[in-house]
Amino acid sequence: MAIAKAERLMNLALCLLGTRRPLSKRELRGSIEAYLEAGSDDSFNRMFERDKDDLRELGLVIETVENLDGDTGYLARRDSNRLPPITLDAEEAAALGLAAKVWQQARLAGAASGALQKLRAAGMPEAEDAYEVHSALEPRIPVHEAAFEPLMLACRDRRPVTFDYRKANSARAEQRQVEPWTLECWRGHWYLAGWDRERGAERVFRLSRISGKVRSRAGAFSAGVPDVVTVRETVESWAGETATRTARIRLRAGAGYPLRSRATAVRDRGDGWDELEIPYGHGLDAWLVEFGPDVVVEEPADLRADVVDRLRAVAKD
Repeated sequence: MAIAKAERLMNLALCLLGTRRPLSKRELRGSIEAYLEAGSDDSFNRMFERDKDDLRELGLVIETVENLDGDTGYLARRDSNRLPPITLDAEEAAALGLAAKVWQQARLAGAASGALQKLRAAGMPEAEDAYEVHSALEPRIPVHEAAFEPLMLACRDRRPVTFDYRKANSARAEQRQVEPWTLECWRGHWYLAGWDRERGAERVFRLSRISGKVRSRAGAFSAGVPDVVTVRETVESWAGETATRTARIRLRAGAGYPLRSRATAVRDRGDGWDELEIPYGHGLDAWLVEFGPDVVVEEPADLRADVVDRLRAVAKD
């Protein structure tokens, strides 16, 4: 299901479940942003009828009643849409307990913990033995960047944002105007994918390079949101995951562990430096610059020249 449609169905379900009286189509259209943007009345009516049918297929009980003013109204009574009693075995309880720990460092941790407490109060087993079995696989999604939460909300609400961003080869941050699409974690770092308005193209931003506050802007998106956003694939290509060549570099002993994990060969030179061979594709020069004086490129010559140019650019700033 496309993200936009799933969000629209969720908003409609929340409206129908949250009302104490039947809501007319006119009221629902004024409450749900996607319906406001539907265009003509015919387009809205077709969209609404499809959404109502989809929710019913998903199991939501929607009542149709006549309002006092003669309009048809809709609501989903909570007592008609309650979940049956939840029963979990020890293995399921352990898996749920691990899932609740994923967001332990984000503000969502409170909601996850509260949901877990409610399930336990309803009789969910503690499953201590099963938890011990799975504890070695306990998930962690660290969220240290202050930009994470405002960007997560902006992605959800489809709000353009501005923030100051420092590229890997620059000492100074530049302001970016972005229509945020999605956030994704890759190798311990969070990345934002979205539409860069000034550059008129899709871009991926590493959250740790965002400085200052993320500010929301008024107005709608100017570019369409793709159904599939390949954040990880884009970052992998920039980081040289799609290897087409091999670089030989000198790396100071005790430094650059991410580079060491990528190396196919490591040789101790005996002078406080190691020699590494690293398969790489596009973008390795920007990554190497991040290690500063701990890295010296031996070959190929064009990679060495690219790194030197980037370092000179940083020094000028």
